[in-house]
Amino acid sequence: MFFIWTLIPALYVIARFILPLSLPMWVRAGLALVLLVAGEFHLLGKLFFGSMFSPEWPEPVMIAQGWLFGSIVMFAGLLLVRDVVSLLLKWLLRKRLPQTSSGVALMVVALVLSGIGVKQAIEIPAVRTVEVNFPDLPPAFEGFKIVQLTDIHASRLLPRAWVEQVVAKANRLNPDLVVLTGDMSDGTVDRRFKDVEPLARLQAKSGLYAITGNHEYYFDYVGWMKIYRQLKIPFLQNSHVRITRGDESIVLAGVNDEAAQRVEETGPDLEQALKGVRPDDSIILLDHRPGSARDNARHNVKLQLSGHTHGGMIRGLDLLVSPANNGFVSGRYQVGNMMLYVSNGTGLWNGFPLRLGHPSEITELILHRSAAR
Repeated sequence: MFFIWTLIPALYVIARFILPLSLPMWVRAGLALVLLVAGEFHLLGKLFFGSMFSPEWPEPVMIAQGWLFGSIVMFAGLLLVRDVVSLLLKWLLRKRLPQTSSGVALMVVALVLSGIGVKQAIEIPAVRTVEVNFPDLPPAFEGFKIVQLTDIHASRLLPRAWVEQVVAKANRLNPDLVVLTGDMSDGTVDRRFKDVEPLARLQAKSGLYAITGNHEYYFDYVGWMKIYRQLKIPFLQNSHVRITRGDESIVLAGVNDEAAQRVEETGPDLEQALKGVRPDDSIILLDHRPGSARDNARHNVKLQLSGHTHGGMIRGLDLLVSPANNGFVSGRYQVGNMMLYVSNGTGLWNGFPLRLGHPSEITELILHRSAAR
């Protein structure tokens, strides 16, 4: 079904722009074929290049393909808007928009916007600082700094050199704690190990902890967990640790992603993750998906850190992403007595590598003590 959805924009562009052109049929057929191939690059990746989630193409090819696919999707959307406006004009004013010239103009707009979107998608992310008012935070943790990296999606598009720069930038923040909230890579262990290995060099006074995202279960989950153990990156799998400063402490808990069940692993279990936690503990929860925030807030969690949505990637597209995540897409939300923060993501999936209006981020969260609500 996924490959049918990705084909629709190309078919619309062919029907509403390519076929009406005053060009020889063989030229229009050739252009249509290029659009179909570019539109179905996920399927081609699955059939011939390893996986739809991580085709093993050279980085320049990945960038070019992302630009073409993004251009097709944007062009189709712009043509649809044009066609609706044209129908309204015809109905109300008995006028029509010039089809060919307007189509060419919209094509140029789509190509430019897609190019900007890809450039922004593969840039080293900026640091986004978030001040968190934390109810009854133990005094020793005033100013405690957490760096969150999520949805890195290391791949041929975002390779080792990119990951190394992200790690160096995160370390320069001198964090107290670093958390990885899922979707670290796309690809098999033998293909991605060198790209992921720099994550082991993340440094923080109180340690580095990770949880799984859905993509951890798409490529040899068991093999990847062995690698992360070798890299000394501990995962909170429906479990928690106690972070101490002197005689005071906070609880850092993490749950598995629900995609675990597709490989017969245990899905998210917050009750298990919080087993043994005291009622007066200050709890920070790592949950890859933000959609369960309302349920999590009922378990005395004070701060939830999530990713998964990539912030919607493109302004306007976030409206489509929102319902699938119970309204939580990007940034800060107050959910009962719990604050939810949804990162736009440090990287993004190479299958749609565009960002316009929702930039990637290295998130720096600084905790401040506030009175209980």
